[in-house]
Amino acid sequence: MSPPRTLLEVQGLNSYYGDSHILFDVSLEVKANEVVALLGRNGAGKSTTLKSLMGVVTPRAGKVTFDGKDVAGQKSHIIAQAGMQLVHEDRRIFGSLNVEENLVLAGLSAPKRWPLERIYEMFPRLKERRTSRGTDLSGGEQQMLAIGRALIRDPKLILLDEPFEGLAPVIVQDLLAVCRRLAEAGQTIVVVEQNIQAALTLADRIYIINNGHIVESLTKQAVKAQPEILHRHLGV
Repeated sequence: MSPPRTLLEVQGLNSYYGDSHILFDVSLEVKANEVVALLGRNGAGKSTTLKSLMGVVTPRAGKVTFDGKDVAGQKSHIIAQAGMQLVHEDRRIFGSLNVEENLVLAGLSAPKRWPLERIYEMFPRLKERRTSRGTDLSGGEQQMLAIGRALIRDPKLILLDEPFEGLAPVIVQDLLAVCRRLAEAGQTIVVVEQNIQAALTLADRIYIINNGHIVESLTKQAVKAQPEILHRHLGV
């Protein structure tokens, strides 16, 4: 068997908010069909890393190679057309549109897209709520819709920024099950998550980021064998 190809390679990424230097020479890689978790304390640079990959934040230095193309510094819509999708922490669904309209709109500009039925199969709750406006959905339903909006575009890579934040444990379990099904079907995922146990049930590998620096790169097995590493960097 040939080794899995590298879908995303990041080298020496430096990003700023105004004059504040947030990411320092961040380097990481993600293989096709792999789930990678990016862990760190609040303010460590996790969300900025995802936003820099997606072009929401323009890195000042470094290289981002996605599916063989250098996308560093490109606009978000160009990176989305190449097959990357970011599910923002604040979800960014259209509150005035219903569930189905949100999904259809997200799929319009995709080079190829999933049929609606495939989204509804993944999230039966969205099918039940398909005529409900975004503002009428619960937090968990909004998160399902945000993930559904990304999936309908048939992404090669999906970036999930704190997908379980503020949700009831039972909803987290449902979303985790969906993410596991996606992973088993070969979807490549990068997840940023404060809920470390949830992240570890999903991820094949983890990176730990601290004050804008990648400080550890570990397999899930290594994390289980050396839990003190998590304790040292994350206080868990």
